[in-house]
Amino acid sequence: MTDARQAGGRALDVPARSRESDKKAGDGAPAFPDEIAHLEYIKGELAEAIKQADDSVEKFDKEYMDAKRYMVEHRGEIDPHEMFQNELALNRIDNLGAFASEIRDRIAKLLDSPYFARIDFREVSKETPATLYIGRFGLSRDHELLIVDWRAPVASMFYDCEVGPAGYDAPDGRIDGELTRKRQFKIRNGELEYALESSVNVQDDILQRELSHTSDDKMKSIIATIQKEQNLIIRNEKAETLLIQGVAGSGKTSIALHRIAYLLYRFKDELAAKNVAILSPNKVFGDYIANVLPELGEEPIDGASFADVAAAQLKGIISFEADNDPFETADPEWAERIRFKSTLRFLRMMDEYLAGMPETVFTPSDYVFGRFTAKSKWIQSRYAAYHKYPVKRRLQMIAEDINDRFETDNFTGKPVPKAKAIFKGLAAMLKVKNTLALYRDFYQCMNIADKFVMPAKNTLEWADVYPFMYFHAALEGLRENGAIRHLVIDEMQDYTPAQYAVMNILFKCQKTILGDFGQVINPNHLHTLGDLRRLYDGAELVALNKSYRSTYEIITFARRIQKVASLEAIERHGDAPGLIYCRDGQDELARIKEEIAAFQGGGYVTLGIILKTDGAAKALYDVLAQSCEAHLLSPESEAFTEGVSITSVKMSKGLEFDAVVIPSANNETYVGEYDRSLLYIACTRAMHRLTLTYTGALTRLVGA
Repeated sequence: MTDARQAGGRALDVPARSRESDKKAGDGAPAFPDEIAHLEYIKGELAEAIKQADDSVEKFDKEYMDAKRYMVEHRGEIDPHEMFQNELALNRIDNLGAFASEIRDRIAKLLDSPYFARIDFREVSKETPATLYIGRFGLSRDHELLIVDWRAPVASMFYDCEVGPAGYDAPDGRIDGELTRKRQFKIRNGELEYALESSVNVQDDILQRELSHTSDDKMKSIIATIQKEQNLIIRNEKAETLLIQGVAGSGKTSIALHRIAYLLYRFKDELAAKNVAILSPNKVFGDYIANVLPELGEEPIDGASFADVAAAQLKGIISFEADNDPFETADPEWAERIRFKSTLRFLRMMDEYLAGMPETVFTPSDYVFGRFTAKSKWIQSRYAAYHKYPVKRRLQMIAEDINDRFETDNFTGKPVPKAKAIFKGLAAMLKVKNTLALYRDFYQCMNIADKFVMPAKNTLEWADVYPFMYFHAALEGLRENGAIRHLVIDEMQDYTPAQYAVMNILFKCQKTILGDFGQVINPNHLHTLGDLRRLYDGAELVALNKSYRSTYEIITFARRIQKVASLEAIERHGDAPGLIYCRDGQDELARIKEEIAAFQGGGYVTLGIILKTDGAAKALYDVLAQSCEAHLLSPESEAFTEGVSITSVKMSKGLEFDAVVIPSANNETYVGEYDRSLLYIACTRAMHRLTLTYTGALTRLVGA
């Protein structure tokens, strides 16, 4: 077993076991008997590798149990030194056993589909090409490289090059040559379902086949269909901050996860799954994407939301309300407060206030204890010296300095105050006692007192949570996470500049930030992609404009709603979206039930019934659940499942369904300009079939 990294570092002397045999099958397609024979050979090698791995696991299990038994039986006879040595040996055996078990599990995962592609590459210095099979993991046996990991440098040629002149960047430098063959396979349950060979574009054929499949309850890996522009993003190692602006269905989330898998492979000695964090919109979406990294052989990465991060940081400090649905809250003053706090200007106002805050909130006086004195001027000099730290952290450090001075000058042996007591005395010199007082003062000083409202005692509105944390970072400090070395933020358009400013304090690491500013769900958020770029000056921005999820007809329809000039539809055709007029609410309910019945009698796996708000989704679910089997996806939900899901636009973001029904697609429900974004999001959740039902007049946003 190998990670196949060596495949990118030197010449590849790989035996070309498969030689072309272009006999034709009955339907005129190449039969590729050589590939069938090669697959059987690989399956045999895998079976032998698994047997050896099983033997290794069993051997280490036996060694562990024998060592454990010896230690138990002779506990009273073993001296401490021998006991310590035995415990070290036990840990070593345990680690070796875990490693052997991991290898066995990886090999076992290859049984279903060992590889998905083959390239024949002849280096400039070689006379004959090397045959390389590319799969999820690398595999070698007896010094023979059988499968190359898709992340290895040499495998990049499959994604980036066509037959002809080709090359790749190896760790030791550029290697050029000629790609003489390129094949792609679909192997399932260990059987070759089809093989395609092309000198032009193998992947287009495979892509069409894969996109025509039904959806699943979990996002899948896309290693067999990664496109050239996607591969460049995945293998980008250098960008400290990478911004991915991708249209609906462009695969941006999947690409970000594959980038993580690539970086975990490329920097395996420096980066592990525990060093990566993913911030996603909700638990349903987190569950939906949870399988991608394990499918690629990496450990799962726990996801969290911005609310989760805030709850962990503010526990015991202050409470906060959950984010309200702007379409279910009819309070113009509340909406205005959110709009104000969503801007880059608001962040700049906070920065302006906080720049001078340390000097205005602390005026030191002499600290006296008995015959010991720390002069105010000296305290002020230490305060200035620690300017990189939060205010109260500075005072803690000064208290420790004063304690050291008092201890050094204490020739009498009498007790001197502890640092904790000194800090208490220094804190009494502060003009503000806590972050809430400081946050209130900010609004007073900036003459915007009307923009701060607390819904209950010691409770913040959601829009104030991250600005409050920003102030808390300056006054007392936040608990930074130094263990995280790569942060992924999904749905970037839904988060404000203040939220990003706090994340930059908490996570000083490489970041992948992705989303689509054409899919904004909150009409009270006024920030733009330009604002985000100003926040991350020097970040690398990439755009993904081709949508792979939906059929050409669905994307064409969606473009009539949200005129995204850059949106490109892939040439995969299906039925035109259905627009169903209903006489009244009862007729609309009956039509929706007909769509559910048609779905249940067809071959699709997932049906999404998407309403404008969480409240509307709950109301329809309460009615339909009496006669139909369906799931409600709400902010409290934790998993995405197959079957019929009733949900809101907000909860549907990032998900995809074989078929989508959008009820109430009328001028009363979808009328404003921000409703365009909501309707566009709902439509682009559909892979194969889209239906809109409505009473009264069809929303003017369709084709307007």
